[in-house]
Amino acid sequence: MRYQLILRYIEAVVKYGSIRRAADELALTASALNRRIQAFEEELGEKIFERLPQGVRLNPAGELLLFSARKQLAEVERLRSQIADLSGMRRGHVSVACSQALAPYFLPAQMLEYTANFPSVTFSFLVRDRGAVEHSLSDYTADFALVFGAAQLPELQIVLQAEQVLHAVMRSNHPLAHLKSVRLRDILQYPMALPSKAFAGRQMLETAMMRTAMPRNVLVESDSFEFLKSVVAESDAVMVQIPIGTPTDPNAGIISRPIAKLDVPHGVLSVLQLRGRTLPVASARFMDQIVRALEARFPVT
Repeated sequence: MRYQLILRYIEAVVKYGSIRRAADELALTASALNRRIQAFEEELGEKIFERLPQGVRLNPAGELLLFSARKQLAEVERLRSQIADLSGMRRGHVSVACSQALAPYFLPAQMLEYTANFPSVTFSFLVRDRGAVEHSLSDYTADFALVFGAAQLPELQIVLQAEQVLHAVMRSNHPLAHLKSVRLRDILQYPMALPSKAFAGRQMLETAMMRTAMPRNVLVESDSFEFLKSVVAESDAVMVQIPIGTPTDPNAGIISRPIAKLDVPHGVLSVLQLRGRTLPVASARFMDQIVRALEARFPVT
């Protein structure tokens, strides 16, 4: 596309909210980047940015332009992928939005399995909260998504839902480690290292804890699961996580045990895409691989 480069520039400015910071990222001078944007605005016949004292932001015309451009770029990528597939080159780019639990173990393993067969395919993974994940599908930033919880937007299609039983994560030699599964009353005897209340797993746990009179000892809260894992690896604290985000390596220093469904009902992991959108070949094939892997590992609904 003729305007791919300037659209990349515009997206950088949107990301950083500053022409100067975007220029640093793009290895341009701020004045050069500003001139290119102004030239594009003149050609378009409309301003797309509001100039603010502390930076810039898209105005309504700019938001409409960026949405339309992303949609067109997604269609061009789909066409390129189909043409490459016809020629046997198997090239393409796959963009996936996901909940934080998918990032440490599951998606890296799936990506490496895919690239072993199709090494010319490239990837980007956007780790975001549920609302941002769904928005990334609506604005064509991502091809498909994996998120803990059901779709909230009617324009999204649920491709698959896999059961996720909440797990307690603890150090390998924790006093509860010998149990095959744990009860809520078991983990409430220990300090808790919990994800922030915005996470679906924390919300499930909070609902369950409301039904018990046992006191709770919340040692720390964080929106970083890597931080929480570090805490439980070095203490008696317990954290909660869905099984797809728990380590499978016995040498990892931490283990997980399922929490009895009697105490905490299971949730679902959803594979989502924009309703009616035909994905590029590479993205569609990777999503199919993801679906097969989930079907093999978890009960599906």
